[in-house]
Parts: sequence; structure tokens; C-alpha cells
Amino acid sequence: MNRVPRLLHAAYWIGAVADALALIPLLVPKAAEVMLGLDGFAPGSDYRYAAGIAAALMAGWTVLLVWADRRPVERRGVLLLTVCPVLIGLIASGGYAVHSGLTRLPYLAPVFVFQIGASVLFVVAYLRARAAERGPSHGAAHAAG
Repeated sequence: MNRVPRLLHAAYWIGAVADALALIPLLVPKAAEVMLGLDGFAPGSDYRYAAGIAAALMAGWTVLLVWADRRPVERRGVLLLTVCPVLIGLIASGGYAVHSGLTRLPYLAPVFVFQIGASVLFVVAYLRARAAERGPSHGAAHAAG
């Protein structure tokens, strides 16, 4: 087995597991309180409604990544959609949370590092899958030209 399928499988499953774990603070406010350093966090119905919508979408994206893994090269576009708008949107939302004073950077810094690392992984996996689909002769001709 070559590296491209392994890299693709790793990208899909890292994304799926991360998304599944992200459901926890969306569905369990106490977990959000601890993860974001929000002492006395007592969300109202507005937060719970918005978090429920986000959780449904996050669960859907988890399933989408697992589905894409069934045909990793053919469905590689899911990786780019995961980077933009999903990960870029999550990074921007985290930036807003820090900038607005909702939380402090030390709480989200590990999340930002993961999100940026996952973005790089997904783009590299996508590009390698695209190159693999074109075949070795195309890559060699392109490199020589």
C-alpha cells in the first residue's frame, strides 16, 4: 500500500474523531465551561439552541468524513471543504471568542494549533491524492517539463 491512501485515511479519521469530540462541549455545557475557562457558565435556552444546531452540523460532518473515507481518492474534495469553510470558520470563531474576551488565548491555543495542523494535513492529502489519481507518468512529465 502506498502512502497516499494512508495519508488520506489518516486525514479523514483525524477529522472525524476531532469532530466527534467537538460534540462534547456543544452538548455538555459543563465541558464547555472547563474547556474555555468560563467560571460559572450557565447557558440559557438561546445558547442551548445554537449549540444544538452546531452539534447537529458537527455530527453530520463527522459522518461525511467517514463516508469520504470509503472512497478516499474519489471523495478527496471533502478535505478541501473541511478546510474552507469549516476549519477557517472555526478558527475565525475562536479568534472572535478570544478578541471579545469570552475566553483567553491559552484555552484556545491548542485548538488553534490542531486546526491549523489539520488544515495543512488535509490540503497535503488532497494534493497527493490528486497527483496519485493522475498517475506517475503525469507527475514525471510535469516535473521534467
